[in-house]
Amino acid sequence: MTKYLTNNFSIINLHKKPSTKSEIVTQMIYGDSFSLTKKTKKWLKIRIKEDNYKGYVINKKFSQYIKPSHKIAVLKAKVYKFPNKREETSKLTFGSKIKVLDKKANFLKFEKGWISSKDVKLISYKEKNFFNKIIIFKNIKYKWGGKSFKGIDCSALVQVFLNFHKKYCPRDAKDQVNYFRRNIKLKNIKKNDLIFWKGHVAIALSNKKLIHAYGPMKKTVVMDINQTIKRIKRTANLEVIGTKRP
Repeated sequence: MTKYLTNNFSIINLHKKPSTKSEIVTQMIYGDSFSLTKKTKKWLKIRIKEDNYKGYVINKKFSQYIKPSHKIAVLKAKVYKFPNKREETSKLTFGSKIKVLDKKANFLKFEKGWISSKDVKLISYKEKNFFNKIIIFKNIKYKWGGKSFKGIDCSALVQVFLNFHKKYCPRDAKDQVNYFRRNIKLKNIKKNDLIFWKGHVAIALSNKKLIHAYGPMKKTVVMDINQTIKRIKRTANLEVIGTKRP
């Protein structure tokens, strides 16, 4: 049986190679779990449980596997030292998972401190409308490999929302376009459909608008679908390669 550890840090970078200068291919957010395949004094080679992504993280004191009870349902949730709002210690990003140990008034206690009960949902919570709150990431900085309010890329924007609603989703756009089998004609596009280009993905907000973490604009933006298609063709010479319904 595979032994898992749990990430008990707000955000951890996963590198392609065991070097801080190596490309950040993705991140683990708080509560993500992983198995260990190799260990050195400075680096761990790991496989992330949620999406099977492999890479290297700096060797830190990670927790033994923690089964979560709740998840963060806001863009960023403040963590406090005590069950009041006087001393903030850190922030957890949307989709982070915690195990609640105690409750006092409107606060929940977990391993790292106290968090407002308004900022979380039960781990079992899910909606049919997976991308219902995706607009919370509007204007968040574009970051290659990013998965949080500090920076996110196009495929992570899709993945974190599907994971939040208990649906598996590959990490990279090149794998997502093959994973989602339900093909939609562009003219029939509607809210929550996914539009793919080579190495890029956007989420439809309606049959006219989309949202995507867009490298050239350095942030997550809402744009007109037709204008985006023309712009990507003009600037990157890329055509739409798939329109999918997750």
